[in-house]
Amino acid sequence: MTRRTVRIAMNGVTGRMGHRQHLVRSVLAIREQGGLPLGDGTVLWPEPVLVGRREPALRALAERHGLAEWSTDLDAVLADPSVEIYFDAQITSARVDALKKAIAAGKHVYTEKPTAADLAGALELARLAEAAGVRHGCVQDKLFLPGLRKLKRLIDGGFFGEILSVRGEFGYWVFEGDWQPAQRPSWNYRAQDGGGIVVDMFPHWEYVLHELFGRVTSVTAHTATHVPRRWDEHGKPYAATADDAAYGIFRLEGGAVAQINSSWAVRVHRDELVEFQVDGTHGSAVAGLRGCRVQHRSATPKPVWNPDLPSAHAFRDQWQKVPDNEDFDNAFKVQWELFLRHVAAGEPYHWDLLAGARGVQLAELGLRSAAEGRTLDVPELAL
Repeated sequence: MTRRTVRIAMNGVTGRMGHRQHLVRSVLAIREQGGLPLGDGTVLWPEPVLVGRREPALRALAERHGLAEWSTDLDAVLADPSVEIYFDAQITSARVDALKKAIAAGKHVYTEKPTAADLAGALELARLAEAAGVRHGCVQDKLFLPGLRKLKRLIDGGFFGEILSVRGEFGYWVFEGDWQPAQRPSWNYRAQDGGGIVVDMFPHWEYVLHELFGRVTSVTAHTATHVPRRWDEHGKPYAATADDAAYGIFRLEGGAVAQINSSWAVRVHRDELVEFQVDGTHGSAVAGLRGCRVQHRSATPKPVWNPDLPSAHAFRDQWQKVPDNEDFDNAFKVQWELFLRHVAAGEPYHWDLLAGARGVQLAELGLRSAAEGRTLDVPELAL
């Protein structure tokens, strides 16, 4: 076996998502398994170079994980020819400039979503990367979750017949921050800092719908700021200026309709924090992060509406669990491995910056739809 080292500048890994999912559960997990076999006798060995603004946090993170390299000087890291890949998990407002620098330096780029604050910026990044000839990718982790992979298996196997509708429920109660600490950073609730659930979640819904059911062709959205006052990390009250809930209706290519509710002001009464119910002519399924249950038309009971009598049936018990049939790895790690193979071996990869731009487009149109109170078409994007 030949070991090939690939050095990755990882910017924003002092944050919760960048640290837990991308550094620890993806890049370091690949190292713990002995590297990434490429199938030709080569094992790819990722070597992270931690980048950020806070020197003490970077030093502590590097020491905790036994990493030798970290820097607060992004320009110097990008000028290092031995660094091949730049990864960005910063807040959205800082992302575009950093990605532009990385592309100009000839680095392959991989980034969290949203890729930019607006569609124009997202498309510019995709075009710059294509013109520079660098490989580029955008995190679309939910496609690799066990529940959605089981759902994809059902779709590919023709289980549903004609798919009629998709209904999604996402969210949980995020504490206001006064009597219990909030589970999410305060900037998420300030529009001026790039916060808002539409900007955060509509890019996810775009790629889930696009990949599994068909391109989104129109959007109707209603947004709300249900909790207008919150407390930040220092216990100081602030006005929540961003939307904390969004209710969307998406028309899909082929005629199916999707309805997805997203909220940080809802208490969970479902099996998982996100669930999608898919109804088709031949069967239905409910998929979450990990689980998936189905009801085929041959096993569909015959409910009769009678509000005068208690129901004699437990409706959830009438569904069948879809078996795993395989071992599911961490969704972020799976996509990291695909991107690394794309960079190192040229394997196909289509979750690129143009796909990321589609997510930004849907969020932008969703906010416009809510502001104008009307349905908006979603034009197909091209470079």
